[in-house]
Amino acid sequence: MAKSKMNSFVKRLITTLVLVPIVVGCILAGRTSVSLLAMTAAVLLSWEWANMLKGKSEQFLSLAYLFTAAIAILIPSINVALGVIIFLSILGFACCRKENHCFLRVLGIPYISIGIASIVALYDSYGAGVVLWYMFLVWCVDIGGYLFGTALRGPKLAPKISPNKTWAGLFGGMLLAVVVSMCACHFFGGEKYMANAVILAGILTIIAQIGDLIESAIKRRLQLKDSSNLIPGHGGIFDRIDGLIFAAPFAYGLLKILTVAFS
Repeated sequence: MAKSKMNSFVKRLITTLVLVPIVVGCILAGRTSVSLLAMTAAVLLSWEWANMLKGKSEQFLSLAYLFTAAIAILIPSINVALGVIIFLSILGFACCRKENHCFLRVLGIPYISIGIASIVALYDSYGAGVVLWYMFLVWCVDIGGYLFGTALRGPKLAPKISPNKTWAGLFGGMLLAVVVSMCACHFFGGEKYMANAVILAGILTIIAQIGDLIESAIKRRLQLKDSSNLIPGHGGIFDRIDGLIFAAPFAYGLLKILTVAFS
């Protein structure tokens, strides 16, 4: 058992050391590479979501997931993107209303497109630095949850949904996210934004954890361990960025509110 856990940890570590520099490099390289990265994530998420919910409408819905994500990423008009999302959600419901898990099938349309597009919107509005801050903040939820949860154990956070998650892991992830936010403000000359960054770190940590639990609930409903086996040691891409895409619209909205409030 210990050897199996160690092998899994090594796989996760190697995969992380390979993927994180690629993601960071794409974000620093400019808008074109950010769009390509977002579209790659959208393609993989669309395939995973449709594959988790196999059925007669699988092909149509996988295309609907990808098409709405592409519109949301590539077209700057929010009204156009929302119109497409609503239209295809209604059409998707009409196509799969007699199939099992109809709600989950249709949910993939707004979930993927709004989540991925919100990260791109963060980049367009606030630049690469804020996107990297946001990503590292959400990654802290996983890292802190694993380290503090394993070391301290304690009461379970949501035992019926995700038995391995603990309250210690949640607060550990929150603490780590706050520390990372404070360090980012200090080293990049943003001391005047320190309080806002700390508050946002706490809020977004909780929201990202909710996104993680929602993904766990979906997999439990579908009796799946992982969304796929695309990423060695990590499962699927949905397993890795569930909190990231769930919390992204909230991050964008909260930053907009703070920008207006303090402008």
